[in-house]
Amino acid sequence: MEQIIEQSPDRGALAPAVLAVAVATFTVVTTEMLPVGLLTTLGDGLGLSDGTAGLTVTLPGVVAALAAPVLPVAVRRADRRSVLCALLALLAGANLLAALAPAFGVLLAARALVGVCIGGVWAVAAGLGVRLVRAEDAGRATAVIFSGIAVASVLGVPTGTLMGTLAGWRWTFAAMAGLALAVAALLALLLPPLPPRGAVRPAEIAGLLRIPALRAGLLAVALLVTGHFAAYTYVRPALERVPAISPEAVSGLLLGYGVAGVAGNFLAGAVAARTPRRALLTVSAVLAGTVLLTARAGGSLPATVTLLVVWGLAYGGVSVSAQNWLMATVPAHREAGSALFAGIFNAAIALGALAGGRAVDRFEAAGALWLGGTLAALALGAGLAGRPGAGREPGRGSRTY
Repeated sequence: MEQIIEQSPDRGALAPAVLAVAVATFTVVTTEMLPVGLLTTLGDGLGLSDGTAGLTVTLPGVVAALAAPVLPVAVRRADRRSVLCALLALLAGANLLAALAPAFGVLLAARALVGVCIGGVWAVAAGLGVRLVRAEDAGRATAVIFSGIAVASVLGVPTGTLMGTLAGWRWTFAAMAGLALAVAALLALLLPPLPPRGAVRPAEIAGLLRIPALRAGLLAVALLVTGHFAAYTYVRPALERVPAISPEAVSGLLLGYGVAGVAGNFLAGAVAARTPRRALLTVSAVLAGTVLLTARAGGSLPATVTLLVVWGLAYGGVSVSAQNWLMATVPAHREAGSALFAGIFNAAIALGALAGGRAVDRFEAAGALWLGGTLAALALGAGLAGRPGAGREPGRGSRTY
């Protein structure tokens, strides 16, 4: 059955399956990032500082980083459609628990469950584009799947911010519980059977780290994502400190950021399909410069708005560029590579949110921006240090694995 699906010339029949996976990535990333838009109201409701409230972003990232390489091994013989459906159902339960949480400790427990879902969905979904369409369309399918991340910035975080303002943070988590349950049903309806392609083993994941270009790419991604989330997790407090921006206007600004992120996802995806390393290096350079300039923008409304849009455009291309680099480097180990990528990516989210929180508590919001921009600049250096073409995957008979 799987071979018939993968060799089918009818792209239109498979488009709903690709879109269903994109909706799944949208849902998990929206849930992961939801506290970014709710940071102020959540902190006020539970009596927390901005830095402490940021742990609701840090903890899921830590758990996701651990779950991403472990889950494909644990479910190595399970159908991937069943795995995705189960993870979205668990996500619904975690969001409902967050909505009903009587104390911060219970909220953190719910967010830990969210981390399991994030790591699992990323590890499984990231490599599905090539299985749902013809080989020549795999790059476009991967960009569509990762567009869920960018669209989460457009609709997820700003909508969460608006809902949190109008109805409170608890109702926002409750709404996400309903969405996750609906997406689980959508996946069950639209995805074809996706039996595993061989068992993913820990040694296979560890063996990928012996590939020089892959190591360089993962280091660049780790620095870039850490820097982005050190700054972006606390973007709402930073925006609220610009005199000309009212708290009500923050949702609109984040919407503009998200729209730019969607454009950046598809723009970078088009470039990354041909030259993924160049795409990721370009994104790193633009992101570093933009975040550092944002830290210097001070109280200028035009400068802040412009830089926020450019920031969204740049970050929208990170996931799809990095994933295409990874797929080009280890084409025979897509799921193991995706698991490693998801683990690094989510560990970087957690580290960025944690480091940004410490910077905010000590130096206010500008400190997080300076930290984020510096780390993004280091990511550019790490990417430049990786030699193009050095990461060719050894043959199956190689002792590298």
